[in-house]
Amino acid sequence: MNIVDSSGWIEYFAGGLNVGAFTDVILDFSQLLVSSINIYEVVRRMSLYYQPDEKTKLLQNLTVMRRGRLILVDEQIALSAVDLVSSYRLPMADSMILATAYIHNATLWTQDAHVAGIARVKYIVKP
Repeated sequence: MNIVDSSGWIEYFAGGLNVGAFTDVILDFSQLLVSSINIYEVVRRMSLYYQPDEKTKLLQNLTVMRRGRLILVDEQIALSAVDLVSSYRLPMADSMILATAYIHNATLWTQDAHVAGIARVKYIVKP
């Protein structure tokens, strides 16, 4: 199983230089988990890039995200995230997404350097 951090989703949707590192993982829908935290972060960030008349692009992005298995933040994820905050000093959203990966035995794909080196994290260096 795989979960793509918001930085990876944004790279994919924006067609950034690392798009190739995330494409196969994102398009393998049978192995893709999508945290509700990712949906919030991606929509928030992408809505800053798109003009109001480009709302269709944002909805297309959501359609791709919905092809994976949606994981809602529940009590188990929240409590596991607290432990990760203590262990790694992560921001709340990152700890929730990493906790989701751990609970579902998934690999977290990200461009966020502050999680590089943590178990089950596939860190992609930003160009």
